[in-house]
Amino acid sequence: MEYTNLGRTGLKVSRLVLGTMNFGPETTEPDSHAIMDAAHEAGINFFDTANVYGWKKGEGWTEQIVGNWFAQGGGRREKTVLATKLYGSMGDWPNETFLSALNIRRACDASLKRLKTDYIDVYQMHHVDRNTPWDEIWQAMETLVAQGKIIYVGSSNFAGWHIAAANEAAKARHFLGLTSEQSLYNLVERSIELEVGPACESYGLGLIPWSPLMRGLLGGILRKAKEGRSASERTQELLEQHRPKIEAYEAFCDELGEDPANVGLAWLLHQPVVTAPIIGPRTLDQLTGSLRAVDIVLDEKALHRLDEIFPGPGGPAPEAYAW
Repeated sequence: MEYTNLGRTGLKVSRLVLGTMNFGPETTEPDSHAIMDAAHEAGINFFDTANVYGWKKGEGWTEQIVGNWFAQGGGRREKTVLATKLYGSMGDWPNETFLSALNIRRACDASLKRLKTDYIDVYQMHHVDRNTPWDEIWQAMETLVAQGKIIYVGSSNFAGWHIAAANEAAKARHFLGLTSEQSLYNLVERSIELEVGPACESYGLGLIPWSPLMRGLLGGILRKAKEGRSASERTQELLEQHRPKIEAYEAFCDELGEDPANVGLAWLLHQPVVTAPIIGPRTLDQLTGSLRAVDIVLDEKALHRLDEIFPGPGGPAPEAYAW
Protein backbone atom coordinates (compact mmCIF):
# COMPACT_ATOMS: atom_id res chain seq x y z
CA MET A 1 0.00 0.00 0.00
CA GLU A 2 1.13 3.52 -0.76
CA TYR A 3 0.67 6.40 1.68
CA THR A 4 0.42 10.14 1.26
CA ASN A 5 -0.22 13.22 3.37
CA LEU A 6 -3.81 14.31 3.90
CA GLY A 7 -3.70 17.68 2.20
CA ARG A 8 -1.34 20.13 3.84
CA THR A 9 -1.24 18.17 7.10
CA GLY A 10 1.45 15.83 8.35
CA LEU A 11 -1.09 13.01 8.67
CA LYS A 12 -0.19 9.94 6.59
CA VAL A 13 -3.08 8.05 5.04
CA SER A 14 -3.38 5.13 2.62
CA ARG A 15 -4.18 5.80 -1.06
CA LEU A 16 -7.45 3.90 -0.64
CA VAL A 17 -10.07 4.74 1.99
CA LEU A 18 -12.23 1.96 3.41
CA GLY A 19 -15.81 3.21 3.24
CA THR A 20 -18.18 1.55 5.68
CA MET A 21 -21.60 2.65 4.38
CA ASN A 22 -22.59 -0.93 3.54
CA PHE A 23 -21.76 -2.23 7.02
CA GLY A 24 -25.06 -3.19 8.63
CA PRO A 25 -27.63 -2.77 5.86
CA GLU A 26 -25.72 -4.83 3.26
CA THR A 27 -22.94 -6.57 5.19
CA THR A 28 -23.32 -8.43 8.48
CA GLU A 29 -21.31 -7.36 11.50
CA PRO A 30 -19.01 -10.44 11.44
CA ASP A 31 -18.34 -9.94 7.72
CA SER A 32 -17.77 -6.22 8.30
CA HIS A 33 -15.20 -7.03 10.97
CA ALA A 34 -13.47 -9.46 8.60
CA ILE A 35 -13.31 -6.75 5.90
CA MET A 36 -11.77 -4.27 8.35
CA ASP A 37 -9.19 -6.83 9.47
CA ALA A 38 -8.34 -7.55 5.83
CA ALA A 39 -8.05 -3.83 5.11
CA HIS A 40 -5.44 -3.49 7.86
CA GLU A 41 -3.60 -6.53 6.55
CA ALA A 42 -3.48 -4.86 3.13
CA GLY A 43 -2.12 -1.64 4.66
CA ILE A 44 -5.30 0.45 4.45
CA ASN A 45 -5.25 2.71 7.51
CA PHE A 46 -7.93 5.27 6.56
CA PHE A 47 -11.54 4.33 7.44
CA ASP A 48 -14.56 6.52 6.72
CA THR A 49 -18.01 6.36 8.30
CA ALA A 50 -20.86 8.68 9.34
CA ASN A 51 -23.33 8.93 12.20
CA VAL A 52 -26.29 8.38 9.85
CA TYR A 53 -24.90 5.24 8.19
CA GLY A 54 -27.03 2.21 8.84
CA TRP A 55 -30.04 4.32 7.92
CA LYS A 56 -31.92 3.70 11.17
CA LYS A 57 -32.50 7.20 12.48
CA GLY A 58 -30.62 7.91 15.68
CA GLU A 59 -29.01 4.48 16.01
CA GLY A 60 -25.69 4.99 14.25
CA TRP A 61 -25.69 1.31 13.32
CA THR A 62 -22.53 1.43 11.22
CA GLU A 63 -20.57 3.40 13.82
CA GLN A 64 -21.57 0.76 16.38
CA ILE A 65 -20.19 -2.00 14.14
CA VAL A 66 -16.90 -0.13 13.78
CA GLY A 67 -16.81 0.53 17.53
CA ASN A 68 -17.33 -3.14 18.33
CA TRP A 69 -14.43 -3.94 16.02
CA PHE A 70 -12.19 -1.41 17.80
CA ALA A 71 -13.20 -2.95 21.14
CA GLN A 72 -11.56 -6.22 20.11
CA GLY A 73 -8.21 -4.55 20.71
CA GLY A 74 -5.08 -5.73 18.98
CA GLY A 75 -4.10 -2.19 18.01
CA ARG A 76 -7.14 -1.82 15.76
CA ARG A 77 -7.94 1.72 16.87
CA GLU A 78 -4.33 2.85 17.05
CA LYS A 79 -3.63 1.69 13.49
CA THR A 80 -6.69 3.44 12.08
CA VAL A 81 -7.10 7.01 10.89
CA LEU A 82 -10.78 7.32 11.76
CA ALA A 83 -13.05 9.72 9.90
CA THR A 84 -16.73 10.16 10.63
CA LYS A 85 -19.35 12.76 9.75
CA LEU A 86 -22.22 14.75 11.17
CA TYR A 87 -25.03 16.83 9.65
CA GLY A 88 -27.79 14.36 8.84
CA SER A 89 -30.79 13.92 11.11
CA MET A 90 -30.26 11.72 14.16
CA GLY A 91 -33.65 12.42 15.71
CA ASP A 92 -36.94 14.24 15.34
CA TRP A 93 -36.22 17.23 17.57
CA PRO A 94 -35.04 20.53 16.01
CA ASN A 95 -31.41 20.47 17.17
CA GLU A 96 -30.54 16.90 16.18
CA THR A 97 -29.55 17.85 12.63
CA PHE A 98 -27.19 20.27 10.81
CA LEU A 99 -24.21 22.20 12.20
CA SER A 100 -25.30 24.30 15.15
CA ALA A 101 -22.73 24.44 17.94
CA LEU A 102 -25.19 22.46 20.06
CA ASN A 103 -25.55 19.65 17.52
CA ILE A 104 -21.80 19.56 16.83
CA ARG A 105 -21.14 18.99 20.54
CA ARG A 106 -23.88 16.40 21.00
CA ALA A 107 -23.20 14.57 17.74
CA CYS A 108 -19.50 14.26 18.50
CA ASP A 109 -20.12 12.83 21.97
CA ALA A 110 -22.65 10.34 20.56
CA SER A 111 -20.26 9.20 17.81
CA LEU A 112 -17.44 8.75 20.31
CA LYS A 113 -19.70 6.54 22.44
CA ARG A 114 -20.81 4.39 19.49
CA LEU A 115 -17.28 4.14 18.09
CA LYS A 116 -15.90 3.18 21.53
CA THR A 117 -13.03 5.62 21.25
CA ASP A 118 -12.08 8.88 22.94
CA TYR A 119 -11.08 10.79 19.79
CA ILE A 120 -11.91 11.13 16.10
CA ASP A 121 -9.04 11.78 13.72
CA VAL A 122 -10.99 13.60 11.00
CA TYR A 123 -14.40 15.01 11.95
CA GLN A 124 -16.27 15.87 8.77
CA MET A 125 -19.26 18.04 8.00
CA HIS A 126 -21.41 15.85 5.73
CA HIS A 127 -22.88 18.87 3.94
CA VAL A 128 -22.67 22.65 4.07
CA ASP A 129 -25.08 24.33 6.50
CA ARG A 130 -26.07 27.64 4.98
CA ASN A 131 -27.96 28.73 8.10
CA THR A 132 -25.14 28.48 10.65
CA PRO A 133 -22.36 31.13 10.64
CA TRP A 134 -18.79 29.98 10.31
CA ASP A 135 -17.76 31.62 13.60
CA GLU A 136 -20.26 29.41 15.42
CA ILE A 137 -19.08 26.27 13.62
CA TRP A 138 -15.40 26.99 14.17
CA GLN A 139 -15.87 27.90 17.82
CA ALA A 140 -17.52 24.51 18.37
CA MET A 141 -14.79 22.66 16.44
CA GLU A 142 -12.05 24.55 18.31
CA THR A 143 -13.61 23.43 21.59
CA LEU A 144 -13.62 19.78 20.45
CA VAL A 145 -9.96 20.05 19.44
CA ALA A 146 -9.07 21.62 22.79
CA GLN A 147 -10.92 18.82 24.58
CA GLY A 148 -8.96 16.22 22.60
CA LYS A 149 -12.13 14.78 21.05
CA ILE A 150 -11.16 15.53 17.44
CA ILE A 151 -7.86 16.28 15.70
CA TYR A 152 -8.69 17.49 12.17
CA VAL A 153 -11.82 18.90 10.52
CA GLY A 154 -13.02 17.96 7.05
CA SER A 155 -15.91 18.77 4.77
CA SER A 156 -18.06 16.87 2.31
CA ASN A 157 -20.20 18.04 -0.60
CA PHE A 158 -18.94 21.62 -0.34
CA ALA A 159 -18.75 23.98 -3.29
CA GLY A 160 -15.44 25.67 -4.01
CA TRP A 161 -16.62 28.96 -2.52
CA HIS A 162 -17.78 27.16 0.64
CA ILE A 163 -14.22 25.85 1.08
CA ALA A 164 -12.83 29.35 0.60
CA ALA A 165 -15.32 30.95 3.00
CA ALA A 166 -14.75 28.27 5.63
CA ASN A 167 -10.98 28.47 5.56
CA GLU A 168 -10.84 32.27 5.46
CA ALA A 169 -13.06 32.34 8.56
CA ALA A 170 -10.81 29.76 10.24
CA LYS A 171 -7.70 31.73 9.32
CA ALA A 172 -9.14 34.83 11.01
CA ARG A 173 -9.50 32.76 14.19
CA HIS A 174 -5.95 31.33 13.86
CA PHE A 175 -7.46 27.85 13.44
CA LEU A 176 -6.26 25.18 11.01
CA GLY A 177 -9.65 24.96 9.29
CA LEU A 178 -10.61 22.35 6.71
CA THR A 179 -8.02 19.71 5.88
CA SER A 180 -10.04 17.50 3.52
CA GLU A 181 -13.07 17.51 1.24
CA GLN A 182 -15.17 14.52 0.20
CA SER A 183 -16.81 15.06 -3.18
CA LEU A 184 -18.61 13.05 -5.83
CA TYR A 185 -15.85 12.51 -8.40
CA ASN A 186 -15.31 9.86 -11.04
CA LEU A 187 -14.80 9.52 -14.79
CA VAL A 188 -18.49 10.10 -15.46
CA GLU A 189 -19.03 12.99 -13.02
CA ARG A 190 -16.15 15.49 -13.27
CA SER A 191 -17.90 18.76 -12.37
CA ILE A 192 -15.66 19.38 -9.37
CA GLU A 193 -12.72 19.99 -11.71
CA LEU A 194 -14.21 23.45 -12.32
CA GLU A 195 -14.11 24.89 -8.79
CA VAL A 196 -13.80 22.34 -5.95
CA GLY A 197 -10.54 20.77 -7.11
CA PRO A 198 -8.79 24.12 -7.58
CA ALA A 199 -10.08 25.30 -4.19
CA CYS A 200 -8.68 22.15 -2.55
CA GLU A 201 -5.30 22.74 -4.21
CA SER A 202 -5.24 26.40 -3.21
CA TYR A 203 -6.17 25.80 0.43
CA GLY A 204 -4.25 22.55 0.85
CA LEU A 205 -7.18 20.16 1.31
CA GLY A 206 -6.91 16.48 0.55
CA LEU A 207 -9.60 15.48 -1.93
CA ILE A 208 -11.43 12.23 -1.12
CA PRO A 209 -13.71 11.10 -3.97
CA TRP A 210 -16.87 9.24 -3.02
CA SER A 211 -18.77 6.98 -5.43
CA PRO A 212 -15.59 6.56 -7.51
CA LEU A 213 -17.38 4.00 -9.71
CA MET A 214 -20.58 6.07 -10.09
CA ARG A 215 -22.96 3.62 -8.39
CA GLY A 216 -21.26 0.68 -10.11
CA LEU A 217 -21.56 2.13 -13.61
CA LEU A 218 -17.76 2.00 -13.99
CA GLY A 219 -17.45 -1.40 -12.32
CA GLY A 220 -17.89 -3.56 -15.42
CA ILE A 221 -21.66 -3.34 -15.59
CA LEU A 222 -21.87 -4.69 -19.14
CA ARG A 223 -19.61 -7.63 -18.30
CA LYS A 224 -21.72 -8.42 -15.27
CA ALA A 225 -24.95 -8.24 -17.29
CA LYS A 226 -23.58 -10.92 -19.62
CA GLU A 227 -22.99 -13.08 -16.54
CA GLY A 228 -26.61 -12.62 -15.51
CA ARG A 229 -25.88 -10.15 -12.71
CA SER A 230 -28.25 -7.21 -12.50
CA ALA A 231 -27.63 -3.68 -11.26
CA SER A 232 -29.92 -1.42 -9.27
CA GLU A 233 -32.67 0.51 -11.02
CA ARG A 234 -30.79 3.79 -10.57
CA THR A 235 -27.61 2.33 -12.07
CA GLN A 236 -29.60 0.92 -14.99
CA GLU A 237 -30.96 4.42 -15.63
CA LEU A 238 -27.42 5.80 -15.61
CA LEU A 239 -26.35 3.09 -18.02
CA GLU A 240 -29.02 4.10 -20.51
CA GLN A 241 -27.77 7.69 -20.33
CA HIS A 242 -24.14 6.75 -20.87
CA ARG A 243 -24.24 3.41 -22.69
CA PRO A 244 -21.97 4.37 -25.66
CA LYS A 245 -19.34 5.69 -23.27
CA ILE A 246 -19.52 2.62 -21.05
CA GLU A 247 -19.23 0.33 -24.08
CA ALA A 248 -16.11 2.20 -25.20
CA TYR A 249 -14.75 2.22 -21.66
CA GLU A 250 -15.09 -1.50 -21.07
CA ALA A 251 -13.58 -2.22 -24.50
CA PHE A 252 -10.59 -0.03 -23.57
CA CYS A 253 -10.24 -1.81 -20.21
CA ASP A 254 -10.14 -5.08 -22.15
CA GLU A 255 -7.26 -3.66 -24.21
CA LEU A 256 -5.45 -2.77 -21.00
CA GLY A 257 -6.18 -6.21 -19.56
CA GLU A 258 -7.55 -4.64 -16.39
CA ASP A 259 -10.85 -4.77 -14.54
CA PRO A 260 -12.99 -1.67 -15.25
CA ALA A 261 -13.46 -0.96 -11.55
CA ASN A 262 -9.72 -0.85 -10.98
CA VAL A 263 -9.13 1.39 -13.99
CA GLY A 264 -11.72 3.83 -12.63
CA LEU A 265 -9.97 3.91 -9.27
CA ALA A 266 -6.53 4.16 -10.87
CA TRP A 267 -7.64 7.15 -12.95
CA LEU A 268 -8.57 8.99 -9.77
CA LEU A 269 -5.23 8.11 -8.19
CA HIS A 270 -3.54 9.76 -11.18
CA GLN A 271 -5.25 13.10 -10.47
CA PRO A 272 -2.77 15.26 -8.50
CA VAL A 273 -5.38 16.76 -6.15
CA VAL A 274 -6.78 13.35 -5.11
CA THR A 275 -5.60 11.92 -1.79
CA ALA A 276 -7.54 8.66 -1.88
CA PRO A 277 -10.85 7.44 -3.30
CA ILE A 278 -13.35 5.73 -1.01
CA ILE A 279 -14.04 2.08 -1.72
CA GLY A 280 -17.19 0.67 -0.14
CA PRO A 281 -16.94 -3.12 -0.32
CA ARG A 282 -19.89 -5.28 0.60
CA THR A 283 -17.74 -8.43 0.56
CA LEU A 284 -14.17 -9.45 1.25
CA ASP A 285 -13.67 -10.28 -2.44
CA GLN A 286 -14.65 -6.74 -3.43
CA LEU A 287 -12.07 -5.35 -1.03
CA THR A 288 -9.22 -7.55 -2.23
CA GLY A 289 -10.14 -6.90 -5.86
CA SER A 290 -9.84 -3.13 -5.35
CA LEU A 291 -6.26 -3.36 -4.09
CA ARG A 292 -4.99 -3.83 -7.65
CA ALA A 293 -5.90 -0.21 -8.45
CA VAL A 294 -2.93 1.18 -6.52
CA ASP A 295 -0.49 -0.69 -8.78
CA ILE A 296 -2.00 0.29 -12.13
CA VAL A 297 0.07 2.84 -14.06
CA LEU A 298 -1.83 4.74 -16.74
CA ASP A 299 0.50 6.39 -19.25
CA GLU A 300 -0.27 9.64 -21.07
CA LYS A 301 -1.79 7.75 -23.98
CA ALA A 302 -4.16 5.86 -21.69
CA LEU A 303 -5.13 9.00 -19.78
CA HIS A 304 -5.80 10.78 -23.08
CA ARG A 305 -8.01 7.93 -24.25
CA LEU A 306 -10.02 8.08 -21.02
CA ASP A 307 -10.46 11.83 -21.51
CA GLU A 308 -11.76 11.13 -25.00
CA ILE A 309 -14.33 8.65 -23.69
CA PHE A 310 -15.33 10.78 -20.69
CA PRO A 311 -14.62 14.43 -21.50
CA GLY A 312 -14.35 16.59 -18.43
CA PRO A 313 -15.62 20.16 -18.15
CA GLY A 314 -12.53 21.43 -19.95
CA GLY A 315 -10.32 22.20 -16.98
CA PRO A 316 -10.74 24.68 -14.13
CA ALA A 317 -13.00 27.71 -14.25
CA PRO A 318 -13.07 30.18 -15.93
CA GLU A 319 -10.93 28.74 -18.75
CA ALA A 320 -13.30 25.77 -19.07
CA TYR A 321 -16.05 28.04 -20.36
CA ALA A 322 -14.43 31.41 -21.08
CA TRP A 323 -10.81 32.47 -21.55
